[in-house]
Amino acid sequence: MSSTFWGLIKLCRPKQWIKNLFVLAPLLFAGLFTDFNSIISAFTAMLLFCIASSATYILNDLKDIEKDRLHPKKSKTRPLASGAVIPKQAKILMFAFYIFLAISSFFFPLILAVIVSYLLLNFLYSHYLKHQPVLDIFTIAIGFVLRVYAGAVAINVPVSSWMFITTLCLALYLASIKRRQELTAHGVTSRKSLESYSLYLLNRYAEMSAIGALLFYSIFVMSERPKLVITIPLVIFGMFRYWYITDIHNEGESPTDAILSDKQLLITGSLWIITCIYGLLLAK
Repeated sequence: MSSTFWGLIKLCRPKQWIKNLFVLAPLLFAGLFTDFNSIISAFTAMLLFCIASSATYILNDLKDIEKDRLHPKKSKTRPLASGAVIPKQAKILMFAFYIFLAISSFFFPLILAVIVSYLLLNFLYSHYLKHQPVLDIFTIAIGFVLRVYAGAVAINVPVSSWMFITTLCLALYLASIKRRQELTAHGVTSRKSLESYSLYLLNRYAEMSAIGALLFYSIFVMSERPKLVITIPLVIFGMFRYWYITDIHNEGESPTDAILSDKQLLITGSLWIITCIYGLLLAK
């Protein structure tokens, strides 16, 4: 019973919820992090996205259970592939999440409209898009853009076009590195779309996306939040550091694990948040 419970928890991939911090980006950059109602609304949106993303992970694992059983790592770490959780239990949990989200739509209709878009996108990803080169990377990236949009909807603020394009480029960078690491570690056998990629191409995608993310973030900051110019060196260091640990230490197949396991990245991220808050407080 205990092993099944922890298997179900693991099935939800709580470590991956760090991605949903993107929901809080509008709260931060709108300078509303001192407003209690805005904080509650933003964190509610993030919680709903955590539930939606967990439902998506379960759907993915159910769809890939046979393939995961043949994978050297996933066969041991994925609860369904390892047998820690049976498909029936996973389906019950997934539908419970869907029911919770359906009920939540009566209270947070605008947020749930964005989340439904996210769920539909990931349904298409699980059944088709993840097998299509380029489209698979863009689908992952659009999921991050939807997170930012949900955060803006939750606190009823417009989102800068610069923030959208910066988020898209950053997510494309992470997704390109993820695919590169999968191709390096497992070849073309772990994912169908990898048959259409090369290391050279994925490196080009990552480089272009990284440059775009840095450029658009810098323009966004300098044009709309000049007090945050000091954060640009932190962003540059963070991207350099992430590239270092993926290239030298062969991390990055799971961006979340790569970030959470590196102290320098965690410190850089914390300093970036603190600096943003301080700069935006000064701007008031």
